Amino acid sequence: MLNVLFLCGRNQWRSPTAEQLFSEHPGVDCRSAGLSPDAEQVLEPDLLEWAELVFVMEREHRRKLQSRFAELLRGKRVVCLDIPDKYRFMDPALVKLLRAKVTRHLPAA
Repeated sequence: MLNVLFLCGRNQWRSPTAEQLFSEHPGVDCRSAGLSPDAEQVLEPDLLEWAELVFVMEREHRRKLQSRFAELLRGKRVVCLDIPDKYRFMDPALVKLLRAKVTRHLPAA
């Protein structure tokens, strides 16, 4: 089982959409969190320790992640999806983007 973590700013729309979308993908256990202090689910060190593959939605998220958790990122793969904060939860355009950008990084279904 591959432990996959999706991160965005507030864990309100993009990362929860990704978590829900890929939660049924074979061989994958998904979770999501946010990097902002007011996120629905704030990223905690134990969640990052759990993750093997981390997806961030924006380059700024990668920068924040690296500056706060550099030690915990050793040996982990971090992929920036370059998905801007302009989509709502389960927006069809967001779902399409996520499928196009994430699927190739996951085990074959």
